[in-house]
Amino acid sequence: MRAMICTKYGPPEVLQLRDLAKPRPKDDEVLIKIRAAGVTMSDIYIRGSQIPLRMRIPMRLMLGLTKPRNPVLGEVLAGEIESVGKAVTRFKAGDAVFGLTGFGMGAYAEYKCMSERDSKRGCLALKPANISFEEATAVAYGGLLAFQSMEQGNIRSGQDVLVYGASGTTGTTAVQFAKALGARVTGVCGPSHLDMVKSLGADEVIDYTREDRLSPGRRFDFVLDAVGKSRTSNLKDACKKALAPRGKFVSIDDGALRLDSWRLAAVAERVEAGQIRPVIDRCFRFEELAEAHRYVEQGHKQGGVAVTL
Repeated sequence: MRAMICTKYGPPEVLQLRDLAKPRPKDDEVLIKIRAAGVTMSDIYIRGSQIPLRMRIPMRLMLGLTKPRNPVLGEVLAGEIESVGKAVTRFKAGDAVFGLTGFGMGAYAEYKCMSERDSKRGCLALKPANISFEEATAVAYGGLLAFQSMEQGNIRSGQDVLVYGASGTTGTTAVQFAKALGARVTGVCGPSHLDMVKSLGADEVIDYTREDRLSPGRRFDFVLDAVGKSRTSNLKDACKKALAPRGKFVSIDDGALRLDSWRLAAVAERVEAGQIRPVIDRCFRFEELAEAHRYVEQGHKQGGVAVTL
């Protein structure tokens, strides 16, 4: 099978196309023919070893000291199950699935074996039938992050919600999820993405390049930082302080992402019901994976980025 391997930590050029042996599923595993893989900031951090200093040593021990222990990176996939192990009960050959591979990585290849059980090495669910494989990669990653983070806010109809970073993979899902829950939504993003965020249902959009504060008296029941703690601004600080009594501020960096297939299935239900539509910025050919990494690394994408296998 074709696979893109990471020969060492470094720039996108360390990703090299190779032929590897096709894997065989164990009794509790499924063999997935990958149709599309997501390109996320997590992949960028791992490839370039751009890990916060406090976490660098434990992460290197886990992932590999001088290069990834598993040279095939990629944490998000969508594809079709080609075969199943004899103990598998949740899936059958021919099922279209999407999910995350966790510490197992391996999405940058034509095939991947995964357990049907959730673990730190991944989770799988049936792909929403009304979207493409490429679109499924966006809602797999962004959906899990958004749902996990927003569950902490216990959002109810009529509440005011602000999403900082509303145009990214997580933010685009969060805006739509909050609207589906009946909230009034304010989205913060860059100038070129304002119309797109508005089209997702945001009641108000704020350009973070033009504003560094909120209107006096603005209060929010829930504020989601969908860009992470490493990206700061005066406006983000103002959003963090603009909480109503008992309001809550949550960052996507607050705790590890939980790989739960039941939550992934809940995302799929919302997509199939038309409450959430995936946003894909660009799709690259598999051979263009290094270019896709360079694009995502710029930090200005709109929604998700995928490679097609």
